[in-house]
Amino acid sequence: MSDTQSILSIAKRTIEIESKAIANLVDYLDDQFAEAVQHILECNGRVVVSGVGKSAIIASKIVATLNSTGTPAIFMHAADAIHGDLGTVQQNDVVICLSKSGNTPEIKALIPLIKLRKNKLIGITGNMDSILAKQADFTLNTFVEKEACPNNLAPTTSTSAQMAMGDALAICLLELRGFSRDDFAKYHPGGTLGKKLYLRVSDIASQNQKPKVSVNSSVKEVIVEISEKMLGATAVINEDKVVGVITDGDIRRMLKKYDNISTLTAKDIMTQNPKSVTKDTLAVKALELLQEKGITQLLVLDGDEYHGVVHIHNLINEGIL
Repeated sequence: MSDTQSILSIAKRTIEIESKAIANLVDYLDDQFAEAVQHILECNGRVVVSGVGKSAIIASKIVATLNSTGTPAIFMHAADAIHGDLGTVQQNDVVICLSKSGNTPEIKALIPLIKLRKNKLIGITGNMDSILAKQADFTLNTFVEKEACPNNLAPTTSTSAQMAMGDALAICLLELRGFSRDDFAKYHPGGTLGKKLYLRVSDIASQNQKPKVSVNSSVKEVIVEISEKMLGATAVINEDKVVGVITDGDIRRMLKKYDNISTLTAKDIMTQNPKSVTKDTLAVKALELLQEKGITQLLVLDGDEYHGVVHIHNLINEGIL
């Protein structure tokens, strides 16, 4: 039975081998990498990414990264390409082939077909003496000294290097295109990531009840309003303007301070100049403000008008936190 230290030692060794290999890629970047990026940037078609085996899986990941960062891409399995799927490649497309050895039979069969169609070919390979390296228009070197596998067989370090090189391509293209946070939000409308990029406090506040009392409301009215609206706070309004906020904490502090609360009104116990955000504020920014101030709710304003309340629990439920 393996003990904990042995398991951790294997895991650390694996990560160290792979991280060193990825760091070494910096020394392999050259003019061909820059030319490949420039060609993709200027092409009017898509990027078709292909591979076999584990390289095919990495190719699919690179496609996903390119698509999500503004570069249209599509996956084509090299084996399927030579059995009918070559029609995936259109006239203006750029083809990227991934292969550690650069000499796999499917890649060797695919290369002349791509060249015949006059599509530009980018090779990502760890063997600079391979057919892929020599036939590609641009060759990106992903050489690794050894796999993390102790038998030096299972693709581990080599696939990590391929993925890192793909990320380098995607991020170069992203920055050169001026791909912004707003662009990113358009490509990621769903899930937590999308919500962080586009969800605004108005979207949340509009789903909540809208607690409010006047400056002359009694303490009982204040407590009832906070309890019924279930947001732990209420805005205090005077002549249609927000002048304060009363929270559960304010109620507790009032009870400790006063023996007789029958004559108190909202203006006596409210906190003036309450923390607030405009309705167009991103929900993630509202969360940052809540965490910075150590509070649980913010008033939401539409110009000078009271729009509602956003509570930290709303942000948790939306997956922002």
